[in-house]
Amino acid sequence: MRPTVNDIAREAGVSLATVDRVLNARHGVRAKTIDAVNEAIDRLGYVRNVAAANLARQRTYRFLFVLPAVQSQFISALTAAIDEAACGPLAEAAKVITATVPQHDPQAMISVLDAQGDLPIDGCAIMAHETPEVRDLITRLKDQGSAVVSLITDQPQAARDHFVGIDNRAAGRTAAVLMGRFLGPRTGKVAVVVSSMLARDMVDRRLGFDEVMAARFPHLHILPSLEGHDDRDLTSHITRACLAAQGEVAAVYVAGAGTRGVTEALRDAGLTDRVVVVAHELTEHTRAGLKDGSIDAVIAQDVGHLARSALRVLRAKADRRPIDAGQEQIRITVLLRENLPPDPTLSPVDPAALDT
Repeated sequence: MRPTVNDIAREAGVSLATVDRVLNARHGVRAKTIDAVNEAIDRLGYVRNVAAANLARQRTYRFLFVLPAVQSQFISALTAAIDEAACGPLAEAAKVITATVPQHDPQAMISVLDAQGDLPIDGCAIMAHETPEVRDLITRLKDQGSAVVSLITDQPQAARDHFVGIDNRAAGRTAAVLMGRFLGPRTGKVAVVVSSMLARDMVDRRLGFDEVMAARFPHLHILPSLEGHDDRDLTSHITRACLAAQGEVAAVYVAGAGTRGVTEALRDAGLTDRVVVVAHELTEHTRAGLKDGSIDAVIAQDVGHLARSALRVLRAKADRRPIDAGQEQIRITVLLRENLPPDPTLSPVDPAALDT
């Protein structure tokens, strides 16, 4: 015999009304009580027909994506992917809101939540630095009954429900193997450019990179991280300063944004053909860099998969349903000039035009 909501109420020691509020993600229930109800559901093996329940009460989900307000081709591509996913079947009976906030202004992120008014947020995907303010914000969302996922860069010390992104430590290890293979027996210094060491993805990539470099390529000297803060001009400046101070730099690992600033500095120094560059994310600039040889390899993640996965996870968590771990695994892709996929923004060439 299948368990019922009455069984859940008895098991959790709460009223039927409280069980109903938890199942329907309504406000006014303490986090401790929500946990007790969900634990009772797990123990009893209660399975709910979520689709029928949502249809019966004409529920509309509200999902909020919070992204950093930076001039980044990758963030622009991610925003476009979220907009596309918001028009597809994953966003059925849902309103998807995207907001951008300055990375170093925690109050701005709080203001974004306050701007949503009294309407509940069923789920929130956050891409932000790992700071005490962001952890407090995630706790606030969870206390309000919202599902929370960290996007691209994780918040492992916070109460988030899930992380949507690549294994960044593995990505850093991959970058190190590529770098070591490209350089071969050549000795020299390797510069590492990050967005900010407050970002968990940058920390993890740097850790993975250093692990492999120390173990497999000890003849290379890895320099301290240079923080470009997602600013092209600043990244260019710190790269120039590094080249001037360090002398012979054999390679640059661009672990975050700012690849254009790095390649500009190398070009102006006349080092484009002499310095190995491994970067992250397929953008208009990194695509061009692979083609012209100023970038040797790009470690990419599919922005479409990121957007769709975040929506799937938020919806599942809001409905208290399990997720498919395999489906939500964001894979690391290594791109070279030889395997560069076609640019989706370019129109197919008319064969007749080739004769003109």
